[in-house]
Amino acid sequence: MSFQRFYQTWFDQLKEMVHQLNQAPKHATSDQHRELHQLLIQKVMSHYYEYYRVKSLAAKNDILSIFAAPWFTSLERSLHWIAGWRPTTAFHLIYTESSILFESHITDILRGLRYGDLGDLSPDQLRRVSELQCEAVREENAISDELSGWQDDASEIIGLMGDIDAKMERLVEILEKADKLRMKTIEDLVELLTPQQAVEFFIASAHLQFGIRRWGINHDRQRGNP
Repeated sequence: MSFQRFYQTWFDQLKEMVHQLNQAPKHATSDQHRELHQLLIQKVMSHYYEYYRVKSLAAKNDILSIFAAPWFTSLERSLHWIAGWRPTTAFHLIYTESSILFESHITDILRGLRYGDLGDLSPDQLRRVSELQCEAVREENAISDELSGWQDDASEIIGLMGDIDAKMERLVEILEKADKLRMKTIEDLVELLTPQQAVEFFIASAHLQFGIRRWGINHDRQRGNP
């Protein structure tokens, strides 16, 4: 199976998983609810692990096709950082969702009510989110510097100087570092959040992904792109 066909199947399965997440109880009020949330979280995490496992294999086979990514829309590719989403985007999403939910619950919060959702992040959680974001920014910058160094050697590629295979292998290594950071970001946030909050995070991130893809498809159709 080509990676393009794999991605389409993977994307369709993600939609089904998000449907299951949406069907789960919004608030974990019992052990049964919490167990269901944990089960769904593990299922989504396994789905992401599989994506990066197969992507790594495809990159080793043809790294340039992974960067070209014809299975994505023009809009999606324009937002990519090293052939994928920028890890720090996850933190911006957390802050956005938290603010929206907090504002919608402000009256109840003032009355002492709590929902346990992303709008109810504790001070310790917010502090840890900030720390993780700073760590991710440092790692992003380090990986970006590596890619910049690889690109600075483009003259050697154009001039057919040096070992081209070695340069492509180096690009694979840079991509794997970027993908590892993407997955680590998800792992860190899931560990930090409660099961209910993690479910909400996965739903929000998937809806962002679905929305960007939908807008990208419409844009490419209007421009006559395949």
